[in-house]
Amino acid sequence: MKTKNPVMLVILDGFGEGKPRDPGNAPVRADMKYYKSLRRKYPTTFLKTDSQAVGLPKKSQGGSEVGHFTMGSGRITWQSLEEINRSIKNKDFYKMKPLKEAAKRVKKNKSALHLMGMISDQALHAHIQHLFALLETAKREKAFPIYIHAILDGRDVPEKSASKYLKMINRRIKKLGLNKPISAGGPPKASIVSMIGRYYAMDRDKNWDRTEKAYNLFVLGEGTPAKTPLQGLKAAYATKVKSDYYVEPIILNPKATIKSKDAVVFWNYRTDRARQITWAITGEKPPKDSGVKKLGFTPKKRVRPYFVAMGPYSEKAPVLFPTPLIKKNLAEILSNKGLRELRVAETEKYAHVTFFFNSQIEKPYPGEDRILVASPKCPSYAKKPEMSARPVTQKILKALKSEDYDVIIINYANGDLVGHSGNLKAAIKCCQVLDECLEKIIPEALKRGYKTILTADHGNCDEMLYKNGDPKPSHTLNPVHCLLISDQKYKLKKKGGLQDIAPTILELLKIPKPAIMTGESLIKKS
Repeated sequence: MKTKNPVMLVILDGFGEGKPRDPGNAPVRADMKYYKSLRRKYPTTFLKTDSQAVGLPKKSQGGSEVGHFTMGSGRITWQSLEEINRSIKNKDFYKMKPLKEAAKRVKKNKSALHLMGMISDQALHAHIQHLFALLETAKREKAFPIYIHAILDGRDVPEKSASKYLKMINRRIKKLGLNKPISAGGPPKASIVSMIGRYYAMDRDKNWDRTEKAYNLFVLGEGTPAKTPLQGLKAAYATKVKSDYYVEPIILNPKATIKSKDAVVFWNYRTDRARQITWAITGEKPPKDSGVKKLGFTPKKRVRPYFVAMGPYSEKAPVLFPTPLIKKNLAEILSNKGLRELRVAETEKYAHVTFFFNSQIEKPYPGEDRILVASPKCPSYAKKPEMSARPVTQKILKALKSEDYDVIIINYANGDLVGHSGNLKAAIKCCQVLDECLEKIIPEALKRGYKTILTADHGNCDEMLYKNGDPKPSHTLNPVHCLLISDQKYKLKKKGGLQDIAPTILELLKIPKPAIMTGESLIKKS
């Protein structure tokens, strides 16, 4: 340990500050005795984690990606969602070269344009309005037929709400006149040709059997046949599927599969859950430091269409909205100072505490070590609400006792991923496990001279029920707590944002904050 002022940052993912009397507030109902004792003893403030506080449009839910990005960069950066919305509003979107090239190839090859993405309006990974802008672009370029592959949400929106979005798509197709045939007696200019739950198409934890299922739907047409999207959805619900998230592959047009002469535009912009299926379709190798050595299945049929990515999840395909370059983020500053740093998380959130925290830079900085703990393999974390919190805790305790690190940054995934299950009982259990883990690592950190910032990236398990009593699997707009746990006396400012985490860490380390880092330390001057 090179510094006399070591710091530990503990991020409780999806752990917001809900209303105390809310029956769906899992942290309150869990009666987290140790966590409550920390709140009584140490200074606490509250941070805003949604909308413009993390570079998103007004009334937008915060998320793990933007939350960690903002914490690590120490500034508010306009995120992809806002950049995409602005480009559509000022019409630049319709002129983008990769989209024009996709249309050109479709017309030249007399092939098809495939639009693939999650149908949702909560903007955590994608937004249905971006699909509508792509439909408008294809219409302008006369690139037909347009085949829509709908990935169903069920997590950031009510669990069974896909019919709303399917109807919205069909209305927009009709409004644009794309329901008319390309030629007399031919297929319509645009149609929904397949559907699948994001559990399969957007896996990020190397559950390759799920990714393969999505690939086989898109490329081979393997799925349950249905005549219309709503009929297919109704049949899926009849199998007692819990939510849209778990809907098995449905094929509406077996001829509308992705072929090598086709063009594909993936309208998801968030990186983590778009990567595996993208690698499968583009055939690219995962980046060296991604934690993935190779594609985990051998495709039955390989295709190489012209592929366009909305966000930076491909190193081979053109990217419409790349990550902004962030100079002098926290990781870079610590590395330049010669400090040793450790990142710890389970695999479901490993990218967030490394890749996203480092401003979407894959390679670790010099002096930065990483510990990855495998997440449990189960269809829903409601079945295992403890996830891998206890093994993560053991790794942290070992690192603290070694006294090798100046800064330790940790993510506990439970509040978010168990929260997404919509299961209140499981969320209460996960909070009790988190309390148990905090009671082990905080005293050890204090013993070793660490100052601990205990916070969260956004809300989720703090509001597990809608007002009508239905399960609520989505993120919340609630603020999050931020505690500074130390043997020294500190006072915190009354409010702040996630951009203030990095400056606070720098102040605790007695390192000057660069001017480009516009966040401010949360420590109140005496």
